[in-house]
Amino acid sequence: MLTKRIFLACSAELKDERQQFEILINRRNKQWVDQGMFLELVVWEDFLDAVSKTRLQDEYNVAIRQCDIFVMLFSTKVGPYTQEEFETAFDQFKATSKPMIFVYFKDSKVSLGTLNKKDLMSVLTFQEKLDSLGHFYTVYENVDGLKLHFTQQLEKLIDSGFLKLSSQDVAGSASPAIGQSGVAVLGANQGVINTGTQQIDTGGAAIVFGGVNTGGGNFIARDWNQQLPGVDDLDSLFAPVVAAVETSGAPADVRVDALRQAKALEIEIMKRHRADDFCMSRIVSQLAEAIPNANSAIVQLFGAPALVGVAGTMTRDAVDRLRRR
Repeated sequence: MLTKRIFLACSAELKDERQQFEILINRRNKQWVDQGMFLELVVWEDFLDAVSKTRLQDEYNVAIRQCDIFVMLFSTKVGPYTQEEFETAFDQFKATSKPMIFVYFKDSKVSLGTLNKKDLMSVLTFQEKLDSLGHFYTVYENVDGLKLHFTQQLEKLIDSGFLKLSSQDVAGSASPAIGQSGVAVLGANQGVINTGTQQIDTGGAAIVFGGVNTGGGNFIARDWNQQLPGVDDLDSLFAPVVAAVETSGAPADVRVDALRQAKALEIEIMKRHRADDFCMSRIVSQLAEAIPNANSAIVQLFGAPALVGVAGTMTRDAVDRLRRR
């Protein structure tokens, strides 16, 4: 069972959002537990009965550093503890490339007469801080909007390989037909997948996420077959880029932004055939512009055999420009 921990940080004013978010995660767990995936939600109520030799906030911060995903909700105010939780998550991300950070701002319709100047300034200050870090928050108007957006993010994390679902049935029933020309093969299929001809003929390019065991039969693809690296392998491939950024001598804010761009590039590559070529080419160019001594590491990255075919025309052009420098 693969477990991913989600830390939810929000103020008491968003109690309804916190409850609905927990319901959302519980429903996802019911759907995914049989597929080997469990999301462990960590909320402040989990710590109320804890005995700590230090302040309770320190216990929260330890939990944040151990999480895979950090979600923050804010609306009419950002208290010092909530801000500290974000800073803890962001510092941990800079050091280890996790947790994944999602920040949501509820655009509440409030009366001017109820506004508190101190609370309003805390929101504006925090929004400015996010802008300076290059971290963008998502605006939502109601709970349904929040749940819809985060559900979409979970689906993207599945597509990227960050969340991994396995098949419930590896004997063949988990390989449904998906149209006149295709069969979707899910999970660890070690026996024969009988499509009527005892072979899988894609009639076109085949992208394989994992091992293929045909049992002596044929796996036929018209163009080329590729097995792309997982999250851990990508971290290794990106290590020279990260090292180049960290030792560049650039100002701290430039290095932080460059590390964010490198992580964004890694996430885009994890989308495999769904990767946005324009987005990747733009990140490559911006990263090279900010950290010139990372150029060779970027060229080396896209020259790795495991990434052959991932880059589109625009990304290849951007990398070629770096190679010619």
